[in-house]
Amino acid sequence: MKLLTQVLLCIFACLFLNWCYSAAVLDRCLGLEMDAVAVNEVGIPYFFKGDHLFKGFHGKAELSNESFAELDDHHHLGHVDAAFRMHFENSTDHDHLFFFLDHSVFSYYQHKLEQGYPKKISEVFPGIPDHLDAAVECPHPECEEDSVIFFKGDEIYHYNVRTQAVDEKEFKDMPNCTSAFRFMEHFYCFHGHMFSKFDPKTGEVLGKYPKEARDYFMRCAKFSEESDPVERERCSRVHLDAVTSDNAGNKYAFRGHHFLFKEEANDTLKADTIENAFKELHSDVDAVFSYQDHLYMIKNDKIHIYKTGTAHTHLEGYPKPLKEELGIEGPIDAAFVCGDHHIAHLIKGQKMYDVDLKSSQRVADNERPISLFQKIDAAICDGEGLKVIVGNHYYHFDSPMLFIAGRALPEQRRVSLELFGCDH
Repeated sequence: MKLLTQVLLCIFACLFLNWCYSAAVLDRCLGLEMDAVAVNEVGIPYFFKGDHLFKGFHGKAELSNESFAELDDHHHLGHVDAAFRMHFENSTDHDHLFFFLDHSVFSYYQHKLEQGYPKKISEVFPGIPDHLDAAVECPHPECEEDSVIFFKGDEIYHYNVRTQAVDEKEFKDMPNCTSAFRFMEHFYCFHGHMFSKFDPKTGEVLGKYPKEARDYFMRCAKFSEESDPVERERCSRVHLDAVTSDNAGNKYAFRGHHFLFKEEANDTLKADTIENAFKELHSDVDAVFSYQDHLYMIKNDKIHIYKTGTAHTHLEGYPKPLKEELGIEGPIDAAFVCGDHHIAHLIKGQKMYDVDLKSSQRVADNERPISLFQKIDAAICDGEGLKVIVGNHYYHFDSPMLFIAGRALPEQRRVSLELFGCDH
């Protein structure tokens, strides 16, 4: 009995250590080849590697079966071969996530396995082979009809969702995809830790590719040696943490350990690390706003204030508690001041507060609910009005009042293209 107990303890210890080791070595910022990529129903990319899963553009790996338990119930999960989200409103499977493992396919809706699954791939997608490399949805008009593109080696299959017809294609220009996904109406083929943007109808690779995946789809402290920091920050698909403009019209956009800076005088974009320019902060600000030649930079429950200029000067006595300086507990999602006004608008969850910056006893009051968004990443108020940034897109409002009163979303605009001029 004692020997059996020791054996069981050894087995459990090995399993635990193997899991810890596996999770520890899965550092996407070192350049990983992902097995599959799919975007969930609220637009968050899921990156699969082995039996682990990365949710979004930053954060640690977690076991895939913690979110999709049945994957291990029916299959000892080594890795997911391919994945995609069925995003066709006329389909009964709209917003379902499909995972492919060897010869089986799993269909999930809101993280629950659909009744009758897993099924054979040939049963659900007749004419599509087993042991796939990648899959991606392709809605009309990006494809001739609502389709799914399947990849196996250099074999390409366009599967018509309505008719179930399969059209084999030849994509001469494109490397073999280890995973693929559609994001912001673009199609990306991942091969190793590189990626290429491609035309889903022809396979033509568009632009100067391949590029390093972690430069554009990961939030890292350090990037590849070939990375162009300005190009990377302009075109990154990772959401911004904060954005503001100072009294001189210079704009700042913060993301992770880095920020973009555009001078009003010459309209030139520059990139730097937060630690280099704002060494007391190190990285990862929550919100930033500008007021009277000073940058108010909020991180967790603290606030730093810097005087703007050639070099940003950290004011003596800071950081201070956010509650003491602005009368509100952190963390804060976004903050902004409009023009030469003296009211700081603070967004926390689905509520907005006002702080009178001229007051000697600052308090966050005038609480108002935000109905249009569940989570806001950043906001900036300039001469054009208020820009509210959510993920990779922003929404324009003529004023904070109209933003709060709004009941319908305005036009969705791309951050990388319309704020930073990135066309890919």
